[in-house]
Amino acid sequence: MPEPMNAERPGTAGARPIPEHFVAPVTETPVAAVDAVRISEKKSSLWRDAWRDMRRRPMFWISAVILLIVALVSLLPWIFTQADPRACSLQFSNGNPIAGHPLGFNKQGCDVYSRIIYGTSTSVSVGLIVIALTFVVGTVMGALAGFFGGALDAVLSRIGDIFFSIPYILAAVVVMSVMSEYRNPLVIAFAIGGFSWPITARIVRSEILRVKNADFVMAAESLGLSRIGTMIKHVIPNAIAPAIVVTTISLSSAIVAESVLSFLGVGLPSGEFISWGNDISAAQLSLRTDPMPLIYPSLALTITVLGFILLGEVVRDALDPKARARR
Repeated sequence: MPEPMNAERPGTAGARPIPEHFVAPVTETPVAAVDAVRISEKKSSLWRDAWRDMRRRPMFWISAVILLIVALVSLLPWIFTQADPRACSLQFSNGNPIAGHPLGFNKQGCDVYSRIIYGTSTSVSVGLIVIALTFVVGTVMGALAGFFGGALDAVLSRIGDIFFSIPYILAAVVVMSVMSEYRNPLVIAFAIGGFSWPITARIVRSEILRVKNADFVMAAESLGLSRIGTMIKHVIPNAIAPAIVVTTISLSSAIVAESVLSFLGVGLPSGEFISWGNDISAAQLSLRTDPMPLIYPSLALTITVLGFILLGEVVRDALDPKARARR
């Protein structure tokens, strides 16, 4: 039996009492139960936490519904209208809505509703190609510059500064003016995306600089993984979240850029391609007498851009742990 706390050792009269330390028996401390790992429990990660946060926000579902409708219209336009967008007749010029043509006709006598429906795929496809090009080029350039540093960082950063100093709309206007014989969605997408990647590259570079000195990166290199392998498997996946957010928001800017080029007359040829920008450009001729052919495609463009912006805002907040903590 342990001695009481105030007990004194024999032969040490008047000495300070020695405190007694009691240790609970091992049988009373279920260490295995406390430290056990639940194999069936899903591991937490940045993306799983982000999805859990996004699906609780109404703004996410609003943007998801808008973008789902836009995607369906882009892929299956014939489901939403039976009218031919190229069937134009001057006898219906600036005509009012009738059965089968709910939004009326434009100055050329074309059905406004069907042209909006079929123009969705063109405008959205250009935006998707632009952000894909921007994301790939910006991520590669930023990752190489931030991870390897030194002379490579200096060269790639100066190249990015040169492209960043040129407004991409102005550069796209010049490119499309020179390549007027090859105006198609792919050429327009490369003209826009070829000058809009430096923003993504800068963001990726700054994140790479933050991540590359982390302990797990040093551990991967100490285990024999090559520098390229470390960058691809560990550094880039942990630094790519801000680039995804910027790319999501930039998609709306790419769609607007295509419409601006078409409005300026250097975009897609109106006789070959149907797009919102072409319809907005053509409707300005009758703006005072009949503004509705301009308002309808502009409204479709605004709603689509709003959907992508809302999604970008939600993704940004979900991938930022500090923003989740503030809420």
